[in-house]
Amino acid sequence: MLKIAWSEIYAHPLPENHRFPMEKYNLLPEQLLYEGTITPENFFAPVLLEEKYITNTHASEYWHRLKNQELTKSEVRKTGFPMSDQLVQREITIMQGTVQAALFALEFGVAFNIAGGTHHAFTDRGEGFCLLNDIAIAANYLRERNLAEQILVVDLDVHQGNGTAQIFQYTSDVFTFSMHGAKNYPMHKEKSDMDIALPDGADDAIYLRKLREVLPRLLDEVMPDFIFFQSGVDVLASDKLGRLGLTINGCRERDQVVLELCHRNQLPVALSMGGGYSEKIAHIVEAHANTYRLAQKIFF
Repeated sequence: MLKIAWSEIYAHPLPENHRFPMEKYNLLPEQLLYEGTITPENFFAPVLLEEKYITNTHASEYWHRLKNQELTKSEVRKTGFPMSDQLVQREITIMQGTVQAALFALEFGVAFNIAGGTHHAFTDRGEGFCLLNDIAIAANYLRERNLAEQILVVDLDVHQGNGTAQIFQYTSDVFTFSMHGAKNYPMHKEKSDMDIALPDGADDAIYLRKLREVLPRLLDEVMPDFIFFQSGVDVLASDKLGRLGLTINGCRERDQVVLELCHRNQLPVALSMGGGYSEKIAHIVEAHANTYRLAQKIFF
C-alpha cells in the first residue's frame, strides 16, 4: 500500500501574499482523493519527532535557539519564514513524516511525505524555507539502526541541495546527487558528491537526456540500498523562482525515470515534495500529483 505522510499543520498559515504556496499541502491530497488515485487509508499522520533524532543531524546549539525562538533577525530573514512556535512544531512534524515514510518505503517499496524536501537546512542554520533537513535526519535515522548501508540522495529540485551536501560532506555511506539550475539560488553552491548544473531554460530534452545518462550509472557505481528522492516541481518553465524550462509532462517523465529505476532495481525510495512556485497553483498541484500517480502505477 502506498503510504503518505500528511498533517493539517503542513498548511500552517503565513502572512498574506507570502510567496510560499502553503495551500498546495491541502489541495494535493484533495485532488488525489477526488480522482481516486488514493483513498483515506493511504494517509498517516506523523507525530512530533523526538529531539534526539534532530540533534543527531543538527547542532544542539542551533536546535536550542530555534526551539526557543532565539534566532537572530538575520538568521530568521535567511529562512524566509516568520518565526513562531507553530512553525517549529510544523517542522518537527515534517521531520517525523519523512522518517516514517522511509520506514514504510522499506516495507512497501515506496512512500511519500507531502511536505519535506527541506534541503537548504544546514547542520547549524536554516535557509530558503528550510529550518531542519528532513532527508538528512531520516537518512541518519536509518543509518543509526543499520536499516540501510548505502544511501543515495537524488535531489532534482531546481535549487541545489546545499544543506544536504554540507551535512554529508564527510559521510561515505550517504551519496548526495543534485541536478539543478546553475544560476539559481543558492548563489554559493556547496559540493555534493555529484552536482550537475544546468543552463537557464534547459528544456525537457536536455534535462531528461542528462538524467537518463547519469542516474543508471550512479546506481551501478554507488550501489545504494535506499534512495531519498527530492522531487521538487520548481523545474517547470512556469515557476517564478526557477530558471529551467520543463513542461508538466517533462517533469512527469523525470519522476518516471527515477521511480522505474528504483522499482526495477528493488530499491526502496522515500519521496519528499520540495519546491514549486508556479503562478497558477493548479500547475503545482498537477505536477506533484503526477508523482503519486506514477508511484501507484509502477509499484502497485
